[in-house]
Amino acid sequence: MATVGSDAAAYLERLGTLGIDRTHLREVADSYTAQAFITTDLDDNQITAFHPGAMSFSHLYEVPGDGSIRLGIVAPDGRDGMLAHAAQFAERGIPFIFDPGQGLPMFDAAELHAFLDQATYAVLNDYEAQLVVEKTGRTIETLARQVGALIVTRGGQGSDIHVGGRVLHIPVARTRRLVDPTGCGDAYRAGLLYGLASGMDWETTGRLGAVMGALKIESSGAQNHTASRDEIADRFSESFGFRPW
Repeated sequence: MATVGSDAAAYLERLGTLGIDRTHLREVADSYTAQAFITTDLDDNQITAFHPGAMSFSHLYEVPGDGSIRLGIVAPDGRDGMLAHAAQFAERGIPFIFDPGQGLPMFDAAELHAFLDQATYAVLNDYEAQLVVEKTGRTIETLARQVGALIVTRGGQGSDIHVGGRVLHIPVARTRRLVDPTGCGDAYRAGLLYGLASGMDWETTGRLGAVMGALKIESSGAQNHTASRDEIADRFSESFGFRPW
């Protein structure tokens, strides 16, 4: 569910070829689709230049309340849209992941606590986790108790899933080449969402996220890679010694 500008025709066509439902995409006339320009150095540090464009109008559209949505994610979007959609998910009893990403600086401590109180799960990278700790004045362990699970990704060091008073360390998946880290976090989140929607345990869900991130880093660009279900299962087995399905 997103707002796009009048320049989104090629992107919408690509979504169509991938079989992705576009029912809840809304075009905002006289606006450009959000754009990001990311510079990556040889150590994979990144600086991003961003223009929100049509994303600023995301609050004009509501999370469907017709029972058709089983799981959601509030990811970086227009500030008002993120606040509204989190509240709508909570009001309608729809479990969702809070994933503030690069939108994190837009929110103060009270708003971050409200997001965590509403969310079922939260996911942050290690830098974002540090910022949330600094903004709220609370430890990661304390923040983790506000949600069913708090996931912190750590790049080449894997990820940690704080759940039920425990911390599950998820190792990285094997990679065949390191090409471009852009989009690896989103790929990891795709694995999380699939695992949650499929009722997998946290150990398997986290590892599926790791595999999706590994597949992404082997390709240049954020969305230029593809993998079949069997290929994903094979790569999972190569890294972790068992198949997810």
